[in-house]
Amino acid sequence: MADIVPFPRAPRPTRTPSPDPEPLWRQLLGEQLRRRRHDRGETLTETAEKAGVSPQYLSEVERGLKEASSEMIAAIAGALDAGLLDLTSAVADELRSTAASAATPAAVSASRGAFALAA
Repeated sequence: MADIVPFPRAPRPTRTPSPDPEPLWRQLLGEQLRRRRHDRGETLTETAEKAGVSPQYLSEVERGLKEASSEMIAAIAGALDAGLLDLTSAVADELRSTAASAATPAAVSASRGAFALAA
């Protein structure tokens, strides 16, 4: 029988946490919905009734805790007199601005030979 030879373990590189992780879509969507509701001067209950959802559900969507279905997003957007195109464009614009501010350090790292991949 052959001998088993253990391989020496290489030290694991230490990972430094990213200072500002990329925001999730549901978080930015929730912020956008809350901003629009506040701009209209409506309470959670008023908007939730118009959308046909519970105030608790709307609150969780606004706080980015619930991943709302497209039907629910359309109902809430409709209650706020917003179209889906307008709403998703506003969220996409926020993502772009977030990515643009985070791209500067990545460009510096890439010029030094280091690359980072985002999932």
